Amino acid sequence: MQYYRLKKQADFQRLFQKGKRAFSPTLTVVYRPSDKTTMGISIGKKHGKSVQRNRIKRLLREAFRATQGEMQGTYTLVLIPKVAENYSLEAFKTHLQWIIRKEKL
Repeated sequence: MQYYRLKKQADFQRLFQKGKRAFSPTLTVVYRPSDKTTMGISIGKKHGKSVQRNRIKRLLREAFRATQGEMQGTYTLVLIPKVAENYSLEAFKTHLQWIIRKEKL
């Protein structure tokens, strides 16, 4: 299943204002039903320098790619990682699957 990237600031702002939130130990997911699956990542400078932030973004994209098949509908999502000592692909996958099951996405 293919997904599209959320890129425009206005789209992010609209989702933050009108979307629902789901929380896990490593992620916060803001989502809203949509006509096509769209995903964006919001990560601040408190996560480290650009090298660390880009690594976290790569891990989140891969975790979403691996788990998006479990989603029943089409949604627009923004993934927001929580600050942690270490970031792992397995933790992101597990918590993203947990959110998808919990929120019935």
